Amino acid sequence: MLAPISGIGCISCLLVDRLQTRSGPCRKIEWLSCARIRGAPANLMLECTHVKSTVETLEPTKVRLTVEVEYNELKPHMDKAYTDISSQVQIPGFRKGHVPPRIIDQRFGRASVIEQAVNDVLPQMYSDAVSENKLRPMVQPEVEVTEIPNVSGPQGGQMSFTAEVEVVPAFELPELTKETIIEVDPTTVTDEDVQKELDELRGRFATLKSVKRQAKTGDFVTIDLTATVDGEEVDSVSDVSYEIGSGTMLEGQDKALRGTHAGDDVEFTSTLKGGEHEGEEADVTLRVQSVKTRELPEADDDFAQMVSEFDTIDELMTDLREQAAQSKRSEQAVQARDRLVDHIIGEVEILLPESVVEHEIGHRVAEDASAKDKKAARTDVERDLREELLSEELAQKLSVQVSQQELIDYMIQMSQTLGLDINQMFQDSSQVSSMVSQLGRTKALIEALRSVTVTDTEGNEIDLSEFFGDVDADAVAEDAAGDEPEGADEVEIISEDEAVDDELSVDKGIAEEEDAELVENQTEIAEETDVTVLDKD
Repeated sequence: MLAPISGIGCISCLLVDRLQTRSGPCRKIEWLSCARIRGAPANLMLECTHVKSTVETLEPTKVRLTVEVEYNELKPHMDKAYTDISSQVQIPGFRKGHVPPRIIDQRFGRASVIEQAVNDVLPQMYSDAVSENKLRPMVQPEVEVTEIPNVSGPQGGQMSFTAEVEVVPAFELPELTKETIIEVDPTTVTDEDVQKELDELRGRFATLKSVKRQAKTGDFVTIDLTATVDGEEVDSVSDVSYEIGSGTMLEGQDKALRGTHAGDDVEFTSTLKGGEHEGEEADVTLRVQSVKTRELPEADDDFAQMVSEFDTIDELMTDLREQAAQSKRSEQAVQARDRLVDHIIGEVEILLPESVVEHEIGHRVAEDASAKDKKAARTDVERDLREELLSEELAQKLSVQVSQQELIDYMIQMSQTLGLDINQMFQDSSQVSSMVSQLGRTKALIEALRSVTVTDTEGNEIDLSEFFGDVDADAVAEDAAGDEPEGADEVEIISEDEAVDDELSVDKGIAEEEDAELVENQTEIAEETDVTVLDKD
C-alpha cells in the first residue's frame, strides 16, 4: 500500500502526518500543529467546501465536532489522488502518469487512494466546519475518521469524522460608551521624580573607579566564573563585568559577591539557566578580579552644557520636569488601557480550557516552583489569555484595519527593539502574521479607549488623544487612497486567525541601507505583495 502524502498545508495550520490503519474502517489521524490553531498562508488555501456538521458540547470548554462529507464533495480529491499515484508508479503496458484508476485499484487497492484523498481534504473540511459553527479552537483537535467511501465495488459512499477539541465558548463584549468611566492615577510630578530623571541622565555619563573596600550593591565587579556539575566543568567565562544587585546572571550570585574584595574566590550553588545542563544544580566558583564604584558627574552648568542644548542646570532641570510629566502621561495611558481590559474582563465571562492554562503556566515557571509562584503565574496567564481573546473580539467588532505602512513601520520598530534581522522577519510569513495580529489587537484597544471616558482619581477628565495617533492625518491618507482598489493598502484584522502570503520578502542587503531607504524599499515590497486576512466566521 502506498504511503499517504504528508505535509499538506491547510487553513488551520495543521499538517496531516499520517493515517494509521486500525481494525475495521475506523482510522486515527495524528495532527501536528502550533499551540494555537492559526491561519495558514493564503497560497495554501483551498476553496471553501460546504460540509454537514454538528456540534456536541462535552464540557463547557470542550466540544465534539461531527462532520459528514458526501462522495461528490470528495471526488475531486479522489481524482487528484489517482493522478498523483499514477505519476509515481510504473505499470507495464502503461505510460507513467496515464495509469487508469481501475488498474490502480487492482494493483494497490482503492483504500490507498481513499487514504491519500482523506489525508488531503480532511484538514480543510475540519476548518470549514469550525468556521461554519463559529468555534474558537485553542489546541489541536483529536480527530477520528469513522467512515470512508466504498473501498470496493462502485464508487460512492461518504466520509465522516469526529473532532474533539478544546475551545473558548462564545462571549459577548459589553457596550463601551462615554458613560463608561475608566479611572487612572493623577500625573503629579514631584521633586523626587525630577531628581530621578537627573540621576538617570548623570548615570549615562558616569565613570568607574577602583576601590579597595568590600563590594556592595551597585558596585561593578570584574569576575571569572566556572560552573561544575558532579565535578565536571560545564561552563566558564572570563573578564565579565557585572553590577551587583542587577540579578542578570545566576541566582545567589549577588549574595555571594557582596562583601568580597579584589582577588577573592567565592563559591555558591545555583540552578543553571541555559545550555545543555539547563535546570540542573551546579557548583559555581567566582574569582573577583576588581571592584569598582560608579562616580556620577556633578550636576552643574558645565554638565548641562555637555549633555544638552541648555546653558544652565536650572534650564536643564525645567526640561527634565517636563520629561517627567511626559513619562507620567505615558504611564497614565498604559494604565488606562490596562484598566479598560480589567473593566471588560470584569463584565464578561471568558471561560478558558484548563489544559491551555496549564500548558502556558509550564512555560513560565519550573515544574518544582513553589505554590505561590504557580498561583501568581496562573493569575498572569489567565489575564493575558483573556486580554488577547477580548482584544481579538474588539478588533472584529470595531472592524479594525491596519495599513501596510503601519505594518512595515511596526516591524521595523520591533526589529530594532528586539535586535532581530528585518530581512528574516519579512521572509517569515508566520512572524509577519503574528505582527499583524499584535498590531491589530493594540489598535483595537486604542479604538475602545476612544469610546470611553478616562478620568483620574481626582475627577479630572484625561485627554489621551496624543497617544491615539493623528486621526485627521489618517483620514487624509484614506481620502488620498480613495481611487485605489478596495483593500489594496490595508489589512483587516478579524481575529488572530490571519494569513499572510508566503511571498512577502525583502532584499538580503536591505538591512545595511539607511532607515529612510529601508522604509521605502519595504513599502514597495508590501505594495507588490498580496496580504490577506481570513475571517473564520
